[in-house]
Amino acid sequence: NRGEVDRIIAQYQPDIIVHLAAKAGVRPSVADPQLYADVNITGTVNILDAAVKYHSQRVVFASSSSVYGLNEKVPFSEDDPILQPASPYGATKVAGEALCNSYSNCYGLPIVALRFFTVYGPRQRPDLAIHKFVKKILQDEPISLYGDGTTSRDYTYIDDIVNGVRKAMEYEVNGYDVFNLGNDQPTKLIDLVHTIEEVLGQKAKIDWLPVQTGDVPQTWADLRKAERLLGYRPTTHLSDGIVKFKEWIEDSLYEKGLFRY
Repeated sequence: NRGEVDRIIAQYQPDIIVHLAAKAGVRPSVADPQLYADVNITGTVNILDAAVKYHSQRVVFASSSSVYGLNEKVPFSEDDPILQPASPYGATKVAGEALCNSYSNCYGLPIVALRFFTVYGPRQRPDLAIHKFVKKILQDEPISLYGDGTTSRDYTYIDDIVNGVRKAMEYEVNGYDVFNLGNDQPTKLIDLVHTIEEVLGQKAKIDWLPVQTGDVPQTWADLRKAERLLGYRPTTHLSDGIVKFKEWIEDSLYEKGLFRY
């Protein structure tokens, strides 16, 4: 909302703007690309215009591993080309990065873009794999797996992402820069399910379905640049993160009367 963004930035005059807002999700973007363009591209223009207008000192932009799209080289490095997005969502994040780069060039606005890799943890979006899988297995419902289970993702715990965002807020960027924030530990889909089963002490009932349009075969973050310049290094192992997520969702379901200890 351009008017509201302008009003809020004018009122609070923030030194740093951390732009986390977006319409997220690969598969829904295939169904409604216009909405994703309106929110992710036009919305980013609104943020950047307000940052320039009210003289913010820095913007931190939340991008996504989806910008790498069908890139076959792993791990994904910040220097890799990002012109093969596999979904409209990925394309809007590529566009967001391009806008950030252009605003930094034209207006001298310091901007850091952060490419998040499959973030999970307490309060995770309910449409994402770990949230869906844990909830359904706890409630003895079948889970849907797309493809043959060999697609892999670099699952990154929310505390590590927050730590990376904080470091980016303190980073003295000269112009525009971009960093991966991931876990550097890609995990196959079927291995994720086995880890969840082990943590929950329950077996999953699996419905196997065809590969979905827009999905990519793998993500894997090269963290060398983020480690060198931001001091970023993830510390949460996948199984430990799933334990923490399990504790949170059990409490949430218990409060709704959907789970018994």
